[in-house]
Amino acid sequence: MRLAQPQGRGSGNKQKGDLGEEIAADFLERLGYTIVEKKFKYGRIGEIDIVARDGDVLVFCEVKTRTSDRCGDPEYALTRRKQEQVRYLAKAYLYRYGIDEQEVRFDVVAIRFDGPGPKIDYFKAAFDIIAG
Repeated sequence: MRLAQPQGRGSGNKQKGDLGEEIAADFLERLGYTIVEKKFKYGRIGEIDIVARDGDVLVFCEVKTRTSDRCGDPEYALTRRKQEQVRYLAKAYLYRYGIDEQEVRFDVVAIRFDGPGPKIDYFKAAFDIIAG
């Protein structure tokens, strides 16, 4: 499959982000993960890009996409505040679906469009489990 590469600033962050999320979902599926849900939203709090299963583990995956390194590597955009937001959304996801006693993990897929094709970096267990 040939993927269109987003074009710099004028293409819009949403288009770039959506393409990155599709690439990340395909990447995770190739690793054997099952995609459970994409773009899980909880009110106005935010969204989790991908919820997947890696065996018995429920994985909440944040996708960060960049077209250049001008703002730094994409994985470094996952600030402490964003991590807290993802943790909160994960708790909301578990509550909404009545899931108890579930092992969870927080992963990051960083995608760069700064060459002939997307470059994917995968960070398994990128930050800690739900505290509290």
